[in-house]
Amino acid sequence: MLPQSNKLRSSRDFTVTVRRGRRIGRKTLVLHIRDTAASGGEDKTDTQIARFGGPRVGLVVSKAVGNAVTRHAVSRKLRHVMAAAAQDLPSTMDIVVRALPASATATSQELSHDVQSALATYERRR
Repeated sequence: MLPQSNKLRSSRDFTVTVRRGRRIGRKTLVLHIRDTAASGGEDKTDTQIARFGGPRVGLVVSKAVGNAVTRHAVSRKLRHVMAAAAQDLPSTMDIVVRALPASATATSQELSHDVQSALATYERRR
């Protein structure tokens, strides 16, 4: 499970991460990654003042993925995958995971592979 300290909560944080972060797409998902340390202080939020506990992650699973049961199942899988991936990431990162319709039929292993692949691409492009 993803701890409270690792969750993006405000819509402003989601919006800033999606608009100003780097977008990396895979078959089942799109990651929007924003390193708040590298942002240069252009948008000071109260969350930048004191950040402890690791990177923050937010999930977006739209109705295009499926019905409520399917969306909830995808959300649970993604939370589990991101909880494992967050241990290796710097605490200054904000990540929004946007599930694509293909994620409805994907296994946890496929989702994990896509997340790891996207994070590796981000590290290479840094």
